[in-house]
Amino acid sequence: MLRPTLQTLIRQIKHNPHYTIDPRLPLSGMMTLFKERALAYVRGWLRRPTLAACGGAFFVGRRVQLLNSRRMHVGASVTLEDDVKIDALSAEGVCIGDNVSIGRFTVIECTGAITHLGKGFRIGNDSNLGDYSFVGAAGGVTIGSQVLIGQGVRFHSENHVIERSDVPIKVQGVTHAGIVVEDDVWLGSGALLLDGVRVGKGAVVAAGSVVTADVPPLAVVGGVPAKIIKFRQTTEPQA
Repeated sequence: MLRPTLQTLIRQIKHNPHYTIDPRLPLSGMMTLFKERALAYVRGWLRRPTLAACGGAFFVGRRVQLLNSRRMHVGASVTLEDDVKIDALSAEGVCIGDNVSIGRFTVIECTGAITHLGKGFRIGNDSNLGDYSFVGAAGGVTIGSQVLIGQGVRFHSENHVIERSDVPIKVQGVTHAGIVVEDDVWLGSGALLLDGVRVGKGAVVAAGSVVTADVPPLAVVGGVPAKIIKFRQTTEPQA
């Protein structure tokens, strides 16, 4: 009886009626999981008053840093794993949708320098950021829903101006165009997205790729710089 009860509880937490536990998972493993989740829930409950808004259960790992959290809007069933750092200082702040997880040691930085307030970061429902990812959201980074993001993925929504050679690059200023990742995208581990790119709905970016130009919907791209390899099927395969 204990396993079905845990199944029901997890489905409620995940807001997903189809979520199931692998029947091979031992009871000891489940109890360890629930212990860690309970501690994370308590830490999240203590952080809730510091946020601009929180739509439901909030799970916070160990050593998490939330700076300028009054500019953070958090949905339901959001998980920030151990050692995450989010600095929401920006014009639009940080908006995290329902059932989003942000992996260990991930950094989200919305303003690169206080001489120019950044735009901010937004991620939609049921998406995730893998461990050790970096989001530089000075120019704005928007990630859609149902997006899979592997470990060590980097977003840089800012470029340095380099037109003049008679003055140092660091004093020539920066440009911001922003980065957009549409719904149902998979960004492989180690991918790098540069300022101004848009990744279309249903696209796949191979691990280690450097995205310097827009990716069409349903395209599979890879390489440095990323090039189109093929397009995904748009219809069900024939039997």
